Parts: sequence; C-alpha cells; structure tokens
Amino acid sequence: MHQQAIAGEHIIGVAAGAGISAKYAVKGGADLILALNSGRFRQMGLGSIAGLMPYANSNEMVMEYGSREILSVVGNKPVVFGLCGTDPTIELSSYLDTIQSSGFSGIINYPTVGLIDGQFREALEEEGISYLQEVEAVRLAHEMDMFTMAFVFNAEQAAYMLDAGANVICAHLGVTAGGLMGTKKVYSLEKGADIARQIFAVCDTSNLNPIKLVYGGPVHTPIDVQYMYDNTSAMGYLGGSSFERIPTEEAIVDTTHRFKVTGYLEQDQQLMDKLNALDEPYDYVTFVKEHIAHNYMNNISLTELADQIHVSRTHLSALFNKEVGCTFPEYLAKYRIHKAQDVMKHTKLSLSRIAELVGYPDYVHFSKTFKKYAGVTPQNFRKQT
Repeated sequence: MHQQAIAGEHIIGVAAGAGISAKYAVKGGADLILALNSGRFRQMGLGSIAGLMPYANSNEMVMEYGSREILSVVGNKPVVFGLCGTDPTIELSSYLDTIQSSGFSGIINYPTVGLIDGQFREALEEEGISYLQEVEAVRLAHEMDMFTMAFVFNAEQAAYMLDAGANVICAHLGVTAGGLMGTKKVYSLEKGADIARQIFAVCDTSNLNPIKLVYGGPVHTPIDVQYMYDNTSAMGYLGGSSFERIPTEEAIVDTTHRFKVTGYLEQDQQLMDKLNALDEPYDYVTFVKEHIAHNYMNNISLTELADQIHVSRTHLSALFNKEVGCTFPEYLAKYRIHKAQDVMKHTKLSLSRIAELVGYPDYVHFSKTFKKYAGVTPQNFRKQT
C-alpha cells in the first residue's frame, strides 16, 4: 500500500458497518476496509456520534460484526479493527493478540478521545482516560508487526503517533457533514485543509514516510477530496458516511419515491422531466462546486448559477464562503490553476494552450493568477516538473 501511495495512486479506505457495504466497497476499488462501531450505528439509522455514547461495548460490537460480516466477504483486502484503546475492561496486549488471531490486519484508534473536548475531556483525563492510551495501543500493535492507523486532530498528536510507529496518519476533521443526518457545524474546506497541512508537515519532517489520509468534517464528496489533494499533501481519503450513509439515504429516498409515484406520472414523461427540472438542488454549495468541476474551462458566473437555483447571488455567495472558507472567485481560480499544473505535469502542450484549456483565454491574466496561487510563474513550474 505504501508503494501504491509513493507511485501517486490514491489510497481509499471505507469504514463499513455491514457486510454488504464492505463487499461492494471492495468491488468499487477500496484499498482497505475499516470496522468501526460508528459504522454499525449508522446501519441502525443513527448518526456516527452514537459511537461515542455508552449504548454498547465498542470492542465487542466491532469484534462481533467485523468477524461475522466483514472478514468473510472482503477477500484479501486488509480489514482494520476500530479499537477503543481506553477500554478499562481489557488487557491491551492480550486483546491485540485476539484481534490479530481473528484475522484483522491492524488497528485504528476509534472511538477516540480526540473527538471530545471541554469539561468532559478534562474529567476523563483526570481519571487517566486520555489520548495517550490510544497512542500506547498503537505502539503495542506496531511492536506486534500489526498494520497501524491513527486518527489525529492536531500536529502534537501526529508526533505522538509517529513516535509510536503508526503506518498511517489520518487527519480527522470531525464528524462528517452532508446528507440527511450529517452534522451541520463543520470546518470550512479551507480550514480543514489548513489543519491537514499542519498535521502533514509533522509527517514530512519525521523521515518515517507515513501514508497521509484525510477524514470527515467538510470532506464528503469526490470534489471535496480533490480540493484536499490540490491543497494538501494527502495521499488518500478515508470515509464512512460518504460511502455508506449518504449514498444509502439518497438511494432509498429516491427509489421509494419512484415506486410511490408509479402509475401517476409514468405515462407523462414530459411532465416528469419538467418537474425534475424545477427541483432545486438540496445542497447549493455542492451544486456550485460540481458546476465548476464540469465547466471550469468556460466562463462561469455566480450570478447565473444563483439564477439557476432561484436564490440571490448574495445569499449563495455567503453560503459558499462559509462552507468552503474562501470566495467563489478564489475557489474557481485555485481549481483552474491546479488543473493547469496537472496538465503541465502530463503533457507538453504550450503554456498558452494550457491557459485556454483551463479557462484563461488571456495568457497574461493566467500567468499572474498562476504565480499568485502556485508561488512561481508557469515557466518556472514547468522547469521544476
């Protein structure tokens, strides 16, 4: 897997709460499967945060469904056990032996104290229940030659986990947004990217060359993941809700609705098309990001996009700024420049032609914008690649 990351192939990990999710995630190309207690709660129709509540014994839950449902359907793909390393009822070394002998390839610290703050976090640490226990679990697993992954929330925790021997450092950006049950309070994309950059900077100076992944928070669509690839040194993405909850929500709602209306509108396809055309996008910001991804090479107006979804330009701009963390023109410019960089790395097209392909018919404007966001001129960037 590490050679895959070095070769530039993105690593995709899927936190699956049921065998069917794991089976088809592998078929879709997932590189590893994670068995986390929050995945099981999502299968119950609950939010991921239920995994931090005392509704069940986390380690027993993961061992039971992971062994029965996940390991049996994934073939030779590695399955990582979500270990609650702060569990006072287990002896870590012997329990790690049990995890390994059961067929799991490794562990990740989940549920994690890192998701808890405030007075409750203080009370836990006073009782000796801390993130450092999770670090120790990773250290012991590493000494047993198990594959080790670590959810980290800041640069200091990244340093601890690297010292413990973590093979993968995953920048955890909080509970995942998106869909019907997704959290509403999340970092902006740019804030999330900034946190990831701080964490990965520790990785890059450690000489240990860990695999660097991002997880959660504002990152819940392929476009969001691309933003992280463009603006951080992430080598891949780890998701749960993005692969399991959100697609399931959308598919079941849509399929049930289609069965419900069968017999009423099926004879009038034109009417159905008109009704579909009138439906406003559920997520305005995602609509804008997807439009940019498909039309970045053309002239794009936020005013025209606002008109398409029947909201004011001011309202759409405010929503975009809040969720993404930068203005619409800044996001569009960054997207275009990253596309230009990618083209320059893989082709020998002239710079003026590349400028046109990414939406800049004026080369002078392209060159100034490129230097602003890339830090060098297009000519110098090409020399460096």
